[in-house]
Amino acid sequence: MKITCNDTLSVSIHRVLTRDLNEHQTVFGGRILEIVDSAASIPAMKVARSTVVTASLDHIHFIRPFHLQDSMCMEAYVSGIGHRSIEVFVKIVGENLMTGERFLGFTCFMTFVVEDPHKSVSYDEVVAENDEQHTVIADYLQRKQARTTAKKADSSFIKSISTKKPWKTSQK
Repeated sequence: MKITCNDTLSVSIHRVLTRDLNEHQTVFGGRILEIVDSAASIPAMKVARSTVVTASLDHIHFIRPFHLQDSMCMEAYVSGIGHRSIEVFVKIVGENLMTGERFLGFTCFMTFVVEDPHKSVSYDEVVAENDEQHTVIADYLQRKQARTTAKKADSSFIKSISTKKPWKTSQK
């Protein structure tokens, strides 16, 4: 069964506020990631029709900073579908609200996994409807393979990370 990128599209616009800014007077990267994680789950759930969890965030590009007089228009749509995984492409287009200048500020790919291990995605193909979408979905299988390879490599690294306290406590 097929679904189009546009059928999964989620669009949200955020006005940059003072509370979003860091010491450089640009939007704090963590704030951008918070917005992205929340909104990108919508296209994933449109495909899964089930609860999904964030599995990975990759190809993260902070291209141009957002400032106080900007808005951030986030677009997210499904760019690849696995058995229980859904890849979502996210871009944020900034607009200076005083001049009308528009710019690409951020892109990334997020992978979500269906939470229930007994459920799977009922779609098996995502279909592009414009040039951008064709470009984005074209390399899905390569990105998926790279994530699988990285996950295997990370397994031994993760096992070597200590959970012990990094400081000595005095024993009395």
